[in-house]
Amino acid sequence: SRLHWILVEDAAARSELVTRFVAGAGLPCTHLHVPTPRRYKRPGLPRATEQRNAGLAWLRQRHQHLPPPQPGVLFFADDDNTYSLELFQEMRTTRKVSVWPVGLVGGRRYERPVVENGKVVGWYTGWRADRPFAIDMAGFAVSLQVILSHPKAVFKRRGSQPGMQESDFLKQITTVEELEPKANNCTKVLVWHTRTEKVNLANEPKYHLDTVNIEV
Repeated sequence: SRLHWILVEDAAARSELVTRFVAGAGLPCTHLHVPTPRRYKRPGLPRATEQRNAGLAWLRQRHQHLPPPQPGVLFFADDDNTYSLELFQEMRTTRKVSVWPVGLVGGRRYERPVVENGKVVGWYTGWRADRPFAIDMAGFAVSLQVILSHPKAVFKRRGSQPGMQESDFLKQITTVEELEPKANNCTKVLVWHTRTEKVNLANEPKYHLDTVNIEV
């Protein structure tokens, strides 16, 4: 039940809409904000890089003066995924970096780490199996202690190819041999990349016609 939500809004300032949503969510939450530079908003470029790095910086700053050990697990959640509550129970026992399957991703019903004798030995994936860590952002969690002991580990913009941000980040903190398979040795899907579709406002009037103003 000890869940702390670090929500990082892609904006130059916190919006009232998200602030009200957070207040009504009933969860301990830190609401940060950082805008994505316009030059990085082109199709094909990684998304949420600045936001994830802002969350990492907040964690490190908050915990830098606290004595170890500092238990906790970090998971990078996105607004276009659907999660089973069981996933959060699975990741609780993460010692360094834990992994599991992700559904509806890579043009397949699922992708997953291939596990033999309790160790990750490969990847079942529909795209670039040669990646060092052929895994979706929703497919791993990292212990807080690992995050704190690798203060320079961040998500990179420069030199990072499309689809490689997970690998580029994980290479800084772990190896494939150290990965901890969860979800019944990576045979159970507990998170789905369901995606948030771009809204269709084809019938929205050009000028406001309603008698009330509603924030959406």
